[in-house]
Amino acid sequence: MPPNTTASSGKQSGKSGRKKGRKVRLLLIVLVLALIGGVGFGAFWSISTVRASFPQTKGSITLEGLSGPVDVKRDGYGIPQVYASSDEDLFMAQGYVQAQDRFYEMDVRRHMTAGRLSEMFGEGQVDNDEFLRTLGWHRVAEEEYKSTISAETKKYLDAYAKGVNAYLAGKDGEEISLEYAALGFANDYKPEEWTPIDSLAWLKAMAWDLRGNMQDEIDRALMTSRLGPKQIADLYPQYPYDRNKAIVQEGTYDELTKTWTDGSGTSQNAGGAAQGTGGTGTGTGGTGTNTGGTGTGGTGTGTGTGTGAGTAGASSGSSAVQTQLTGLYDVLEDLPEAVGVNGNGIGSNSWVVAGSHTITGKPLLANDPHLSASLPSVWYQMGLHCKSVSQKCQYDVAGYTFAGMPGVVIGHNRDVSWGMTNSGVDVTDLYLEKLTGDGYQYGSKVLPFESREETIQVAGGSDKKIVVRTTNNGPLLSDRSNELVQVGRKATVDRDAPDRGDGYGIALRWTALEPGTTMDAVFAMNKAADWNGFRKAAALFDVPSQNLIYADTKGHIGYQLPGKIPTRGKGDGSIPAPGWDTRYRWNGYIDQDELPYEYDPDRGYIVTANQAVVDEKYPYTLTTDWGYGTRAQRLTSLIESKIKGGGKISTEDMRQMQMDNSSEIAKLLVPLLLKIDVKDKHIREAQKLLEGWDYTQDADSAAAAYFNSVWRNILKLAFGNKLPKELRVKGQCLSVEPVDSTGPADEDRRVRECGRRDADQAQPDGGDRWFEVVRRIIDDQDNAWWSTPKLRNQKAADTRDELFARAMRDARWELTAKLGKDIDTWSWGRLHRLFLKNQTLGTEGPGFVKYLLNRGPWKLGGGEATVNATGWNAAGGYEVVWVPSMRMIVNLGDLDKSKWINLTGASGHAYNAHYTDQTGKWVKGELLTWSFSNKAVQDSTSDTLLLKP
Repeated sequence: MPPNTTASSGKQSGKSGRKKGRKVRLLLIVLVLALIGGVGFGAFWSISTVRASFPQTKGSITLEGLSGPVDVKRDGYGIPQVYASSDEDLFMAQGYVQAQDRFYEMDVRRHMTAGRLSEMFGEGQVDNDEFLRTLGWHRVAEEEYKSTISAETKKYLDAYAKGVNAYLAGKDGEEISLEYAALGFANDYKPEEWTPIDSLAWLKAMAWDLRGNMQDEIDRALMTSRLGPKQIADLYPQYPYDRNKAIVQEGTYDELTKTWTDGSGTSQNAGGAAQGTGGTGTGTGGTGTNTGGTGTGGTGTGTGTGTGAGTAGASSGSSAVQTQLTGLYDVLEDLPEAVGVNGNGIGSNSWVVAGSHTITGKPLLANDPHLSASLPSVWYQMGLHCKSVSQKCQYDVAGYTFAGMPGVVIGHNRDVSWGMTNSGVDVTDLYLEKLTGDGYQYGSKVLPFESREETIQVAGGSDKKIVVRTTNNGPLLSDRSNELVQVGRKATVDRDAPDRGDGYGIALRWTALEPGTTMDAVFAMNKAADWNGFRKAAALFDVPSQNLIYADTKGHIGYQLPGKIPTRGKGDGSIPAPGWDTRYRWNGYIDQDELPYEYDPDRGYIVTANQAVVDEKYPYTLTTDWGYGTRAQRLTSLIESKIKGGGKISTEDMRQMQMDNSSEIAKLLVPLLLKIDVKDKHIREAQKLLEGWDYTQDADSAAAAYFNSVWRNILKLAFGNKLPKELRVKGQCLSVEPVDSTGPADEDRRVRECGRRDADQAQPDGGDRWFEVVRRIIDDQDNAWWSTPKLRNQKAADTRDELFARAMRDARWELTAKLGKDIDTWSWGRLHRLFLKNQTLGTEGPGFVKYLLNRGPWKLGGGEATVNATGWNAAGGYEVVWVPSMRMIVNLGDLDKSKWINLTGASGHAYNAHYTDQTGKWVKGELLTWSFSNKAVQDSTSDTLLLKP
């Protein structure tokens, strides 16, 4: 479901180059469209042009390649339900219909995953293409298609591609999408045929945005330039297991059999192929092993020996790591998002309640993934039905999928339902590599790089060739910046690191850069009939590792953690590792039967909301960076309050839980804020808003507006102003304290530094990690973090309450400037707004084009780490950064009484009736009826299209 400390002289030139790149992005399009805009709107954006690409939804169309007729039934929201008589016809029709609604989105995505955006948008995308070519998503997808996925999956991918290409056949660009009409004026770009590799590569983009703790790994290393180990530990507290429960509470790990046992004491083999990797190591000193796993359905083995030199390598505090990671972050933050916010803030809610606690007597399952707000939504709602389920046609499934990919990613079939949340499991490691000539040091030897040349074609410009170098840990990301190469040559490192040689680079080890079987898992999940079938499907779901929840029509519920999750020889993946030290290599992957799961737990419900999966007794390190469980604990409380009161949970109860706006940090802080003696009448007036407030962050709440501003200012004063410039908001300049100090410093020792990070990526972001940071020190009035320096016309704060008083004052005047003097007119929704932007021309085109393609704003309730998680970044402002990208509630007692909603609509065509026709209901928390049975679908059908062979 898509992410820097250098020498200042080099940094300025590098930054200005990137800014220049942004300005020239889509330059040809901007110039042409501006010219057209000057001629007049009607001369180009005519009604006929706008409507030319709208899909045909009635009548009949002949498609070469179909073996039989296919019916496409759309409801009043344009959501299609496809009926076919063979699997190949079903997925061919899926490709055709998704291309009707979303091909431009699909085309942009495939150019992104292949590192070919420059072919569409010109030289401003070259840097992004270089980085994506270095990652090599498309190459990995090619290898998957050749050697990893099943013959059946290949057949379905081929059929899907055939359907997309049947739609494209004979069409000019403007007949496909309005955006192509604009591109046609800027260059001679024409869409090419779809391939199965294009579908597989999209899974890599999804995995990238859900990749785990890579951002925290970078941030921790960057913090060392200004903070000491104790201070960094303060900002990354341990997970509060005593207060916020892990997902799996009733299962146990058996050390003797090396299997996971569910709450009933039963060990269930998933039947999936074990995953193992081998490797070799050379050097002098110790030994190491790499082992593969074993399991029903396959084995994996690997051995490796190494005699590492025993060097400690560069610590996270070395300037080599600092300088390389600063530049790496600059590259990451400019990458286009796939489904997330470049790895930041990705969350989700899902929970399932057993029939013993529901009105229907059968399970209810809810899911709402939290992803970047995009237009169109990343999700596409669809039903895929065999007219008669048989060996020839095996599917009867509906739910959410991605345009460009066959099958259903989240949803239900006639027997089972499933949902997903991001597990946060650590499947990426950064390695600092010592470069020497044409190779890199590993142990006592210098190994040669694996190298390949890539050619990037540029619309309106000259081709660019790059060389991609790869170590045994993965691609060398630092090669994508000349500045990083120079810095690596000059960087200083700890004394135990090897000699500088030709400098240092950063390599990435990531599970998704190895061919996998996730596409197989999607199809297997779509036709799973029971828990065993579901777990077998989950065993194939290697990346990204997601929390999978389950329910079936027989009344069972369950949870499974799937994924290719590495085991490490040394280190825990929390900070970059020394690539030259053989002890830091990955040893293999956790076997499927050792991964945590639960089946029919006694408590009768399972909640996953990015909290810890297991407690501290589990023998493997899954990550050091769980979400802190705020949303999960709130959902648990809501469920238990209903159950303990003797009530039964309904679909409406589940919907209301999804829309819960309660602020957990407000419950902690407001009583303390109200005790502060405020002298200024204007600030006292604002403080009174908090009296009697129920901590609910509704869009029309003035109290929520003021509290969140206070919270933002508390974070800024206590932590934000003390972070290194690489983590602070770009352009915000401060006189900062010297390194290793959280308290005030002498004025003449302070230095002026300006932030370098985009507003929606900066820290402190205000998420539940920061809830936990504040909770840990809240009773310590004199903690050093509460201290602030004396600034012009402002007294220093020495205690918690002094800092809180200053935050209340700053919040009052901030909201006065933003919302006006009259607090009666304040509301959270006026600050907390959602804008939906077309992901190419809507962000980079001229103003009038943005006006035509973009929508909003909408005033939203909810907030950070709230169940209704309309995320905002406290360092950068109040506007919505990510959202519940869809919401669904599946009723396993009567599937036709299930509910769903999408963030936008089925269509990617601006001015189509279904462009944003679900957004208004989504904002209000309303859900649409989700028809599934033949009769229910027929009753809700507005348009029927017959696809004929």
